[in-house]
Amino acid sequence: MPSVFLTINDRRYQVACEDGQEAHLTRLGAYVDKRIKELVASVGQVGDSQLLVMASLLIADELSDAYAEIEASGSGNDGKDSHLDSEEAVGIAFEALAERVETVAEKLKHS
Repeated sequence: MPSVFLTINDRRYQVACEDGQEAHLTRLGAYVDKRIKELVASVGQVGDSQLLVMASLLIADELSDAYAEIEASGSGNDGKDSHLDSEEAVGIAFEALAERVETVAEKLKHS
C-alpha cells in the first residue's frame, strides 16, 4: 500500500492511501495545511491538537454549507445547468464561510 508524506503545521506525517490516490491525498493535505496556517495567523500557535480540531470543524462546516447550497440550488431546477448551479452554490458557500472564519478569528483575537 502506498503512502505519502504530508506537512501540516510544520510537522511531517506519513499517511497510507489506496493505489492512485497519492496526488489526491497530497492536495487534501495541502488544503488542511493552508487552513491551519490561516488559523495560526488569526489565533497563533495554540497547540497542534487545538489547531487540528479547529481546522476540522471549519472544514466540516464548509462541507456542510456546500451540501446545503447544492441541495438548495437543486430544488426547483428542471435539470438544466445543474452542474453550473452546483459549482456556483459551492463558490457562494465558500465565500460565506470565509466571511464567518474572519469573524470568528476576530472574536478569538479579542477574547
